[in-house]
Amino acid sequence: MPVETSTTAGRDASMSFAPEAPTTRVPPSRVSDDTWVIHQVQDALGAPLSVYLNSMVIAGSEPAIIDTGSINNRAAWLEDVFGIVDPADVRWVFLSHDDSDHTANLGPVMESCPNATLVCSWALVERFSNAFGFPLQRSRWLNDGESIDIGDRRIAAVRPPLYDSPATRGFLDERTGVYWGVDAFACPSPGAPAPSVADLDPGFWAEGMAMFGHHGLSPWLRLVDRDRYAVEVDRVQALGMTTIATAHSPLITGDHIADAFDLLRGLPDVPPPPVPDQSVLDAILAAVG
Repeated sequence: MPVETSTTAGRDASMSFAPEAPTTRVPPSRVSDDTWVIHQVQDALGAPLSVYLNSMVIAGSEPAIIDTGSINNRAAWLEDVFGIVDPADVRWVFLSHDDSDHTANLGPVMESCPNATLVCSWALVERFSNAFGFPLQRSRWLNDGESIDIGDRRIAAVRPPLYDSPATRGFLDERTGVYWGVDAFACPSPGAPAPSVADLDPGFWAEGMAMFGHHGLSPWLRLVDRDRYAVEVDRVQALGMTTIATAHSPLITGDHIADAFDLLRGLPDVPPPPVPDQSVLDAILAAVG
């Protein structure tokens, strides 16, 4: 996977809350004949790590966009997506949940894609209607366990076991076996973004998932009933997906799918790693002068 890097001029953070534009660019990755993962890469604060902020495009007979990226990567994201599908051909826009890195370009997408229907949920609309005027006449609400036909395939909504919003829906393409796992399985890369979890050290992978799971996604993990949680993990694993693409992880394929579910299943019993505190912020501020 080619990676292009660039530099941006620094600015006084006290003068603006505008986000920094990404400085690392990774072109879209093809994960099946007609499916691409759209990448954004964010550098971790205070650590030599990079984190994906991904979304996905299915270029089938009724093309679909799954999640709409971040505002600070808007130009590159739109270029990547519409380099794969023509806006006029897009028939479906799926939102997995209401986090800003999944919804920030929804307005431009719906305006550019006049034939698209927005697939979301009541929870997402209720939680996010103060930030976006949802075109209800162009919407479909899809709940966990329900499916929708999009031309040459069926997409099933299957919420992953780990999530940070009641609006969360994972999506399984029943034709290709690609599962959009939303924020579950999240793990950073050490340094440059890794194309696949096969490129990660197994210990780093486990620690990275634990850090995200306990501190970046679901701090209630330690409180869950282990048996009931395991049932949810098993329910999703039983889908038999061939590929797991997620918002914040390198691609998961082959034997690593079973490994990923094993790591997910064991997270409630993994001691939470130390969470960055004020001393870490002080060190970051000292380092930047």
